[in-house]
Amino acid sequence: MLPAAAVFHYPWEINSGAVEEGQSVRVFGRLTYYQPEESRATLSTQHASKEHCVVVNTKHVEPFDPITGAQYIALGETEKVEDGGVVLRARVLNCIDGVNIALLQKAINEQRSFFSEREQKQSEAAQFTHDT
Repeated sequence: MLPAAAVFHYPWEINSGAVEEGQSVRVFGRLTYYQPEESRATLSTQHASKEHCVVVNTKHVEPFDPITGAQYIALGETEKVEDGGVVLRARVLNCIDGVNIALLQKAINEQRSFFSEREQKQSEAAQFTHDT
């Protein structure tokens, strides 16, 4: 069985509790730390003058040639860890250095808006069919 389609989430949403355990997500960030012995990497992003980090388990994407300081997109499933944090078990980890992050964030917002409108129209259509 294939995993669910991954939804883009911002790094600050991953650890805030907005993402459920086992949910497929896509997240982006700058690779600030990589520990090959532990199969662990950290992606970080600045937002509202605060740095937000996402811990990524890289076991399923190794070996890869990490570029510390480069932008990456990770796709995988979330899992809670003992200390209460969240780790992303990556299925895909791609370097996207050179991508305009502001435009990526704008695209994520546009996609969310589109999906929200589509869901609203579908629920209205279902309501209308149910009422008639």
